[in-house]
Amino acid sequence: MSTPRVGVLALQGDTREHLAALREAGAEASTVRRLRELEAVDALVIPGGESTAMTHLLRDFELLDPLRVRLADGMPAYGSCAGMILLATEILDAGAAGREASPLKAIDMTVRRNAFGRQVDSFEADIDFTGLDTPVHAVFIRAPWVERVGPDVEVLGQAGGHIVAVRQGKVLATSFHPEMTGDRRIHKLFVEQL
Repeated sequence: MSTPRVGVLALQGDTREHLAALREAGAEASTVRRLRELEAVDALVIPGGESTAMTHLLRDFELLDPLRVRLADGMPAYGSCAGMILLATEILDAGAAGREASPLKAIDMTVRRNAFGRQVDSFEADIDFTGLDTPVHAVFIRAPWVERVGPDVEVLGQAGGHIVAVRQGKVLATSFHPEMTGDRRIHKLFVEQL
């Protein structure tokens, strides 16, 4: 079996941390900023950052529609924090008109931006994660939560009574940042399904 080629969307957000985590999980990882780079990967990670800024940059770099097409065609993806927001079918509190986050519609879910609060409300917690035998230490920074999931979406983790990790087919999303810890199990789960 060949090593999977996983891109990390490198327009804004914590790209380096995801690249390192993917390499440790056994993938060939590279940055994606251009259409040819998106076309060259088997799967994509959409990192944390700011979802409205990422939407604006996806448009500027002419990646928004090609990314939607790749996802609709079944490209595996993983999104953390802002990446989770963008992978949703519906975004609540999407931002100011003309600067709103634009959903990629890869997971049948409704996500609320900044649901856990502002930057000062950031926190860490150990959460149970389906498929892992011990809890994951989760870092939440201006994190979203999932308010609704469709019938084909598997809930993988919750914090404070809210859904914070989901999977639909080969698309995974977390509202927290596993790339910021030394625990590579979530990245490994993603890479192993490719």
